[in-house]
Amino acid sequence: MNMGERLRELRLRRNISQEEVARHIGITRSAYSHYEINNRQPVYETLIKLAAFFDVSLDYMIGGTSSKHKSETSDTQDTREIMSLLQHMDQEQRRKSIRLMSDLIRQEPQERSGGG
Repeated sequence: MNMGERLRELRLRRNISQEEVARHIGITRSAYSHYEINNRQPVYETLIKLAAFFDVSLDYMIGGTSSKHKSETSDTQDTREIMSLLQHMDQEQRRKSIRLMSDLIRQEPQERSGGG
């Protein structure tokens, strides 16, 4: 499941509109809509706001398999290192990094089945 699908699923489970999510995290409905349909990737700060709003881990938000709820996961050294690296990147570098991580996650099942 990619990030857009995950965002949509989380929003629909709460039975709220795109407008409500966007207003809560401080972006336009149009920008949020682009995240759900995977036309754009949120910047680091917005990604954090979305994860906090939906009460999920960043790993889960970008398509990872970690436990859904933040309260069920603990900070790991890897997570802290990734966060630190992202904080030192400009907006374009963050977008590329998030896209790369998402691509790697999507490729993982293919590798396990011998398809990649």
